[in-house]
Amino acid sequence: MAMRGACRPGEIGTFVNEHSSQATATDAAPRQTVPLLDLKRQYATIRSEVREAIDRVCESQSLILGDEVAALEREISAFLGVTDTVACASGTDALWLAMAAAGVRPGDLVLTTPFTFFASASSIVRCGARPVFADIDPETFNLDSRSARLAIERLRPAAVKAIMPVHLFGECANMDVFEQVAQDYKLSIIEDAAQAFGASWRKRKAGAWGEAAAFSFYPTKNLNAFGDAGCVTTSDPELAGRVRRLRNHGSSRRYHHQEMGGNSRMDAIQGAVLRIKLRHLEDWNARRREIAARYDQLFSAAALAGAPGRPVRPQTVYPQAQHIYHQYVVRVPKRDELRAFLAVRGIASEIYYPLPLHLQEAFAYLGYAPGSMPEAERACREVLALPIFPELRSDEQRRVVDAIAEFFS
Repeated sequence: MAMRGACRPGEIGTFVNEHSSQATATDAAPRQTVPLLDLKRQYATIRSEVREAIDRVCESQSLILGDEVAALEREISAFLGVTDTVACASGTDALWLAMAAAGVRPGDLVLTTPFTFFASASSIVRCGARPVFADIDPETFNLDSRSARLAIERLRPAAVKAIMPVHLFGECANMDVFEQVAQDYKLSIIEDAAQAFGASWRKRKAGAWGEAAAFSFYPTKNLNAFGDAGCVTTSDPELAGRVRRLRNHGSSRRYHHQEMGGNSRMDAIQGAVLRIKLRHLEDWNARRREIAARYDQLFSAAALAGAPGRPVRPQTVYPQAQHIYHQYVVRVPKRDELRAFLAVRGIASEIYYPLPLHLQEAFAYLGYAPGSMPEAERACREVLALPIFPELRSDEQRRVVDAIAEFFS
């Protein structure tokens, strides 16, 4: 949501993901022949549409919010099945706006996962609240409901204001159980759907479950802008109104400010580009699912996955979930050695995430010790993301799997 990085020309796979650790290549590394992501391939398929949309904005000279952003908000609401979408400047801002508008205040506790990007928890602190971590489900890597209940019970449950499930890598958290947790403890649900635009649980889209949800349109996301952008979704008109006010310096009428807010307005060019890409998103997400299925088949055929004792364990997908594969991640032994082996062969990969949030220096004041979240900590040692994007070719996938088979032979 807030990290920046640069790619050398032609090396889109080295692009720093907003939810990543750091760039994957150095000047001394071999040129990546199978990139983690290649945005140029996507652009080539929609170049004329995008240029026309950008030119429309340039001709209008309506550069911030305006008709393009308003139209995008309506189209996202229709796509997700919510009443209101509020576009903003980044996914990080979207998380803060969603929580602040939902009433998270200084002194409140907000429960979330330690196995996610930093912005999930830092946005809680930005509201003046305190993050509380619970461990993850080792199969899906999403927040575990039993750990969540235990964490709440260890605290003063009345002080816990909200729960923030993260739909990690494009698979929804188990929203059946989290709706029950929220009901039992009278909590608000704020979805971190930054990686999950188009994902669903029981055919209900991510972003349509909680009081509010936050999405990122960072350039590496499935629905991706030409820079930073995000949005908040909700079906609470009053909450939506407050988000609109907070994104504009706490003002709903020019030069009249009801509260302290921020400057988080979406640029019109981002709105125009996102409107074009939204039209293609279902096809792109379907293609990602096809690529993930092919990975599964190739790994099984190579006797690398699909049975106990085999070295490659892909993320488990619950039958209620429609995964959009923002990332295709596997759990493997000797993860760091495998990643280095792939890099030498020009195959990009990434570690999401090398250090869980509860052990980050910035959160040392919370008092968590190594071993307090064993599944999250184990995932940080074992999880590796492999190349996946809609334009990835089957021969490139074969190279990835063949290289992994060679490593484990």
